Amino acid sequence: MSKLVTIFGGSGFVGRYIARRMAQEGWRVRVAVRRPNEAIFVRSYGAVGQVEPVLCNIRDDASVQAVLQGADAAINCVGILSESGKNTFGLVQSHGAARVAKMAAAEGITNFVQISAIGADPAAKSDYARTKGEGEQAVLAAIPTAVILRPSIVFGPEDEFFNRFASMSRLGPILPVVGAETKFQPVYVDDVAKAAVKAVTGAAAPGIYELGGPDVSSFRDLMGQMLKVINRRRLVLNVPFPIATVMGMGFDLLQKLTLGVIHNGMITRDQVRNLANDNVVAADAKGFDELGIDPVALEAVLPDYLWRFRPSGQYEELKRSGRNLRT
Repeated sequence: MSKLVTIFGGSGFVGRYIARRMAQEGWRVRVAVRRPNEAIFVRSYGAVGQVEPVLCNIRDDASVQAVLQGADAAINCVGILSESGKNTFGLVQSHGAARVAKMAAAEGITNFVQISAIGADPAAKSDYARTKGEGEQAVLAAIPTAVILRPSIVFGPEDEFFNRFASMSRLGPILPVVGAETKFQPVYVDDVAKAAVKAVTGAAAPGIYELGGPDVSSFRDLMGQMLKVINRRRLVLNVPFPIATVMGMGFDLLQKLTLGVIHNGMITRDQVRNLANDNVVAADAKGFDELGIDPVALEAVLPDYLWRFRPSGQYEELKRSGRNLRT
């Protein structure tokens, strides 16, 4: 019988790509999610019964233990960009990761992969980065043979980065960003999935790997590249950190006063803290080279999914060609 892997958050942005690749490797895949009915699409990644969504909440001991039973490996992809209700950074990224790792160890699972993030540090000022770091520590304490993957900003068809700003660019002539000069090293989502597969299948040595694409760019330059792809001219306006902090405080307060009815989907104080730091692979870090993966460049993928934000959508290229025709 083929081996079984449990992927926590396996229907999310990164998790679904890992689930698909694990199925292609011949593994049975158990996708552990809070809402299995909304993750039915993962079944199409493999043969009948090969990939199955199952109910799990990483804040609950019993459900975590249940989905780990019989598994040969486990991958934790669960993470949040902002807090909402009971899904706080501490409960999800610190305590949640610790619970998954401890229970995996109790089941005898030594093959474990934790999806973290560049900048993860238990001493970080940002709650996001701090809890990511605490989660890493907990995982390595429970399973010393674990592999930690720290990607930079991840891009792909379902991303919440380029899709979000491309959508914002349709609202007016100005595109505001916080931390315009902050550096990023965007990494393609399927390259992260390839790294996870290598870790699970034993092709990667235990330890921490930082994953970044072939190019390092400022936030401003990334927006310029995106605008070029969608054929829009916009002024990329930097929002100073002091002003962004006040904005984040206001939006956070509004979410708190409305008991979460109005969710802060704009900018949080914690996100402002994160944007003050470059998000690139450290010079001495292990990465794609050690994994034998040649990362895909940003320009090779962006046009494939951002075309819908062009003024004429899928017909933009046809209209451009038409203007070049001679009568």
